[in-house]
Amino acid sequence: MALEIKVPTVGESISEVTLAKWTKKEGDYVERDEIIAELESEKATFEINAEQAGVLHLVANEGDTLNIGDVVCTIDTEAGAPAAAPSAATEAPKPVETTSAPVDEKTPTPSVSVQAPTPAPAADVKATPVAAAIIADKKIDTKEVQASGSNGKILKQDVLDVLNNPGKKPGSVAFSREEKAEKMSNLRRTISRRLVEAKNTTAMLTTFNEVDMSAIMELRKKYKDVFKTSHGVNLGFMSFFTKACTYALQEWPSVNAYIDGDHIVYHNYCDISIAVSAPKGLVVPVIRNAESLSMAEIEKEVVKLASKARDNKLTIDEMTGGTFTITNGGVFGSLLSTPIINIPQSAILGMHKIQERPVAENGQVVIKPMMYVALSYDHRIIDGRESVSFLVRVKELLENPELLLFGKSPVQALLEL
Repeated sequence: MALEIKVPTVGESISEVTLAKWTKKEGDYVERDEIIAELESEKATFEINAEQAGVLHLVANEGDTLNIGDVVCTIDTEAGAPAAAPSAATEAPKPVETTSAPVDEKTPTPSVSVQAPTPAPAADVKATPVAAAIIADKKIDTKEVQASGSNGKILKQDVLDVLNNPGKKPGSVAFSREEKAEKMSNLRRTISRRLVEAKNTTAMLTTFNEVDMSAIMELRKKYKDVFKTSHGVNLGFMSFFTKACTYALQEWPSVNAYIDGDHIVYHNYCDISIAVSAPKGLVVPVIRNAESLSMAEIEKEVVKLASKARDNKLTIDEMTGGTFTITNGGVFGSLLSTPIINIPQSAILGMHKIQERPVAENGQVVIKPMMYVALSYDHRIIDGRESVSFLVRVKELLENPELLLFGKSPVQALLEL
């Protein structure tokens, strides 16, 4: 019986996916619940499991765009499991006793020419049939070949390039005028569409400020070891910025709101989206109820979500529903930028590179580790006073980390001021 494996429903707004990779080959015997393929939607990558054990027959190819409900493959559930490979002891042929005839020294021994076996590409190397034949015939080391096909497949032209340019390192094409067209992934198409939509449908404006990072850097230097020992995670900058934003968002609720038709929807919670650069594009996983989390809990969430993003394991639920976004271009060396709003949200905070600069302090020029921060916001819902006041409040909290305990100084909290 042939069991059809179809594209599952992965979200209300998702109608198609891309077959990113087969983890099993045509004719392989698969066990029940074994992962057989990876699909990529416009928001996340997810896996397909075998619903029954049997022999796999592929229907779709890698890179194909499939609709929800389309057949990806079939499984022959009546096919038996392959017999176990015989052990080495059984495979070894029994030695045969032979009696050698005396050799006459004057009789010449006939020479036998033995042709060395033609090497084939390694099992884990993907190549087209023509490319594999040339590799085997010319005895080419596949490490010298720069694969240009989809999913790392070696094409005929890749092998010919190695033959025509011996000794050249893979990828070191100088003054090349070659062009290569690649189909955009669902994720990249979605990113493109949403960025253009944000520019065209919001009255986006950006306000800037700068933060003296001396206090935070001193605090991290003093407590980073004991923090790592106590909580099992590093004390990074993101927890300080997330905590500061949650206090500022509660003071300026319009920055944490969004427009829905003729209504403004306010949130009494802070679900902070963290922009993460993943292998397949930019993703924004969400830290839920960040206002109620401790510094250690925020850092653990950041590490967990960033790791899942790098491994393309984020779920759709983990990337939807944020109320405010923080993006850190400083990790790539950006000194200043204007981030684009992550719609339907109304604002996004951009962090940047920490750089020592001369600043005036009490009439003296001193060197301080400074960071530019940028707040892009939708002017339809957030006025200039609110946007600037929000950013100034974030600056105040970051330059005085003790305020992050209560959102105010301990004395003010004690006196209920």
